[in-house]
Amino acid sequence: MPTLRWRKSSYSSQGANCLYVSSTDDATVRLRESDDPDTILTTTPTTLRTFIRSAKAGHLDHLAEG
Repeated sequence: MPTLRWRKSSYSSQGANCLYVSSTDDATVRLRESDDPDTILTTTPTTLRTFIRSAKAGHLDHLAEG
């Protein structure tokens, strides 16, 4: 795996629970969370964009309901 350059989300505050993102030359996006940096999710820009738009639109709210 190539060396990844991680950037912290501008929505993450100082301390724990920060989201980091990195992109690679093979057109993938990698995501990790500060509490478990060895777990890395890999996706495409298109899939990530669709997920973010769906979350913002409230289409995933039912997943958080108990």
